Formats: sequence, C-alpha cells, structure tokens
Amino acid sequence: MDMPTSQTRFDPATAEVALRGLRAPRKTLPPHLLYDPEGCRLFDAITTLPEYYVTRTELGLLRDIGPELRARIGPGAAVVEYGAGSVTKAALLLAALEQPRAYVPLDIAAGAVAATVAAMQSRFPALALHPIVGDFQQPLALPPLPRPLLGFFPGSTIGNLDREAALRFLRTARATLGEGARFLLGVDLPKSPEILIPAYDDAAGVTAAFNLNLLHRLNREAAASFQPGHFRHRAIWNAEDSRIEMHLESQVAQSVAVAGVPIAFGAGETIHTESSYKRRPEDMIALASEAGWRSEAVWTDAGDLFSLHLLA
Repeated sequence: MDMPTSQTRFDPATAEVALRGLRAPRKTLPPHLLYDPEGCRLFDAITTLPEYYVTRTELGLLRDIGPELRARIGPGAAVVEYGAGSVTKAALLLAALEQPRAYVPLDIAAGAVAATVAAMQSRFPALALHPIVGDFQQPLALPPLPRPLLGFFPGSTIGNLDREAALRFLRTARATLGEGARFLLGVDLPKSPEILIPAYDDAAGVTAAFNLNLLHRLNREAAASFQPGHFRHRAIWNAEDSRIEMHLESQVAQSVAVAGVPIAFGAGETIHTESSYKRRPEDMIALASEAGWRSEAVWTDAGDLFSLHLLA
C-alpha cells in the first residue's frame, strides 16, 4: 500500500466510482481516473514515444489542412476545445485560423485547464480566454462567444466512448455549440494489431506506468490497499468490437480494500481501465449523422492511420 504523503486526500466521489466499477461482475474503472497530475505527465510522455503514432500523425494532418480550414471557417472564430490539455494541437489550430477571437478550454481537470490558459496567454495575448472546468459529456452553458463557432475534440478521445456514449456526447456537443457551429473531430482508424499493440504497450514501459498509476491514485484518494507490483499492464486488440482494451491483470489471488470494502481478485483476473475504439470514416460519418451532424470534410494521412472530421 502507498505510504501516506502530504498529497494524500480521501475523495468520496473517487471511492464511490471505484467501488461501483470494482464490484461489477466484470471489474472496470472509468478512464478519467487515469488522469491525475502524474497520469497527465505520463500521458504527455506517451505522446512522444516512437510507437505512439496518434499525436504526431494528427499534428501532421492539422498542419496539412490548415489553409483549407482557414478558408472554410472564415475570420474571427471562437474555438471550444473539449478535453483541453494538448496545447500544441490547439495552438496549431488557432494559428491556422484567420484572426480567431476567443478560445474556450474545457476539461474536468482544473489543473489541465489552468495550464492551458497560461500557455495560451503567452502565445496569443490578444485572444479572449474563457476556461471551463466541467464534464464535457454533460450539458454545459457557454459564455457569449463570437461567431463562427468551432468545436475541437482532438486526440481520438472520442475513441474512449462506446457507440451509445459517443452518440450521447455528439448530441450534447451539438446542443452546447448551437446552430451554425462546426466541430473538428480527431478519430483513430482501424489498422494492424502489429501497429496498435505497441502503441498501447511500448517497449519503455511508459504506458504500463500510466495504467498502474491508477492504483496509486486509488490508494491515495479512495483509501485503497492496492499493491501495484501485484498487477501488470495488458493491451488487448478486440477485433470484434474494433477497439484496443487496456487492462490491469492481477498476478496473484488477493483481496484489496477500497474505502474499507474488500474486493477479491483471482489470479489472472483483470480490471478493464480503458477502451480505444478505432472507427472507419464511413462509420464515424454515420454516427455523427445520427446525432444530428452533417459531414463537411474528412481528411486522412497518407498511411491511413488517423482521420480528422469536420462536422456541421
């Protein structure tokens, strides 16, 4: 069990969410728990790994389509970024647009929002900043913003949502952004497991540390007694559902307390911590259409690794 530190802080909400997932017939934990400050630091490191194609491919696409986006969106836009945290991507988008007037970084992690605001203030001093801390899967009220309005959801984060959750999110985003808005969405494409598995289980073990850090967080915030050394990271390609799954596998039969509640693990039993769905362009277009969006443009890289969708 983690030794108490000055940062130990029991959080009843974290404990409740953890117990709900760990007491289910198939143990799961929601992926947002991966992103405490240490998790965010480790994920930033993941994005620079040679195996992790997602970030560099999306950045390349954003650079390539910048002039076309500038022409399509027009001058004076406001950008609303869902899951703000990748300053590089948002800065690249804002630099491509013609005289953007406002930027709204939206994320559930207050630290990520604050860091994004600080970075954007120095890069775009004339830009109006309207940070929002909240759950982007819930309806949110935006401040008065100039038009045109462009939503931005990069990084294939929508891949963490199954079809029904993605459909709800797209409908919620449409209601939040309002009539006339557009939405630029990053979507990872299906590809060979020989490419996918290393991207989620790298040779340096950074993704393993990222996944196992979730147990350290629960020890601090949910009064848990996990011994992370008794678990190992696993990345699995689920071809039937077209998704990568991240799991934490118990190496031994053991009992772990979470907020005083014992949770039994069999040897080899896993906690499903994250899914990353890979969607073909036609499947994403159909999903967006069902949520009330129209596909305006789709861009893919030369290697067919990643796609960007502009929805209207």
